[in-house]
Amino acid sequence: MIGPELFDFLRELEQNNNREWFKARKKRYEAEVVDPVTDFIANMVPRVAAISPHITVDPRPNGGSRFRIYRDTRFSKDKSPYKTHVGCQFRHAAGKDAHAPGFYVHLGPGEVFFGGGVWGPQGEALRNIRQRIVDKSARWEEVVESIDLRGDQLVRAPKGFDADHPLIDDLRRKSFFSFQDADEKLATSANFEDAVEAQFEKVAPLMGFIADALGVEF
Repeated sequence: MIGPELFDFLRELEQNNNREWFKARKKRYEAEVVDPVTDFIANMVPRVAAISPHITVDPRPNGGSRFRIYRDTRFSKDKSPYKTHVGCQFRHAAGKDAHAPGFYVHLGPGEVFFGGGVWGPQGEALRNIRQRIVDKSARWEEVVESIDLRGDQLVRAPKGFDADHPLIDDLRRKSFFSFQDADEKLATSANFEDAVEAQFEKVAPLMGFIADALGVEF
């Protein structure tokens, strides 16, 4: 089970975000962060498979569903080498990157959330989702009726779409994702996996809608 030690480590990393500090505590990082998150991912395999057989849940410590802790600093003014949160993405088998539809779990000090959808789709994929909203408006309204969509929006209507469309607020979206916010107390409790599974089930219709728009099975 994920313990409070995970969040303690990440808080300390926030204050000591340098390679020397991290290297000296690598074994602690593996014991308090990598190992419990790996177990969590492994426990989610059958739970996610029951929701969709097309979502990949990979518990491997390296190359699996957990994002690497190392930051890509090449194009960032912030040269801190490490992320101060843990992210897990269970993406669609047809997806090749973090912008594919999938479920996501975020664990950070004072910042725990989990949900599903697609974050930052590009080009044709984004246009296909928007067009699907236009073509299947009634179904879309049913999908989003009980969920809270997150993500940035365009200021104006996207090119090729009616600015007066009744769903223009959703058509202006650049991401289509729904999260449940939580706290460290839930994340470190025996109920965490149940809560994550319940949220995944709640956003499954959104995932199915997106999959249809992208021409993949869900």
